Amino acid sequence: MKVCIIGAGAIGGFIGTRLAAAGGAQVSAVARGATLAALNHHGWRLQTADGLVQAPAHATDRPADLGVQDLVVIAVKGPALAGVAQGIAPLLGPETLVLPAMNGVPWWFCQGLPGWGGEPLASVDPGGRIASAIPLHHVVGCVVHAATSTPEPGLVQHRMGRGLVIGEPGGGRRERVQRLADLLNHAGFEATHSADVRYDIWYKLWGNMTMNPVSAITGATVDRLLDDELVRGFCTAAMQEAGRIGAHIGCPIAQSPEERHAVTRKLGAFKTSMLQDAEAGRALEIDAIVAAVQEIGRRVGEPSPNIDALLGLVRLFGRVRSIYPAA
Repeated sequence: MKVCIIGAGAIGGFIGTRLAAAGGAQVSAVARGATLAALNHHGWRLQTADGLVQAPAHATDRPADLGVQDLVVIAVKGPALAGVAQGIAPLLGPETLVLPAMNGVPWWFCQGLPGWGGEPLASVDPGGRIASAIPLHHVVGCVVHAATSTPEPGLVQHRMGRGLVIGEPGGGRRERVQRLADLLNHAGFEATHSADVRYDIWYKLWGNMTMNPVSAITGATVDRLLDDELVRGFCTAAMQEAGRIGAHIGCPIAQSPEERHAVTRKLGAFKTSMLQDAEAGRALEIDAIVAAVQEIGRRVGEPSPNIDALLGLVRLFGRVRSIYPAA
């Protein structure tokens, strides 16, 4: 199987290294700058609790160099996705699978929903350009449950978790997804073939929609957010709104915010991905994590005053620091 990783950062490098080291797949990467140089010099590198995992890498900044792939894993930050989509065509054949291993609401999330219509999610795919470049029949939905970081370009540090939940965007199960799950499990992941990956995406989002931006704004690790009664209460109120929005689109959440807080607390004093991005001066993934939830709420007629406030605050935070586009 020919596999291409687009975005060999913390998650892309994690997936790419595991697949390359396990054999059974010819793994390449589309990367840029220092990451591209590191991959070509050192190969794939993953630091784990058991030691350093390495494998040879074939990396380029030109997708046309690689040709049609069986699987394309997109693991870039949300703001970079539109540019990736415009250059992905050389990698796609009729049967190519595209696995977006990214945070938040994906561009395809509302396609095909009853009563939604053909209007794209403007917050994550203005004008529908991503959907046009990556037709839905290529897509396999994905939720990543892993904590990784990149202490230097081309080197991934794995902290915890190996979970990948994958499934057909429209629900149900197909053999092509099971074959992908088998490949990922062979590489050491804990891959689950879900019959409703849209729910799995919404459930994860329901938890990190508040923790990510609030941690970025405050600079606090999640344990401190949960220890503050007022902050925890604000997050709870926003989660309740997101829960009601989810119920409108077939993604009802049975768990209470307090139960989810208890799960999050077990992770300890960790920095969210958005806090890490803010500290490093990288672009913030506000649109897929917060703005899309607000947009869906407005489209289904569900008020979201706390999500509105959260979006306004984190958006202004990013603009003041030039890590989110100006209005």
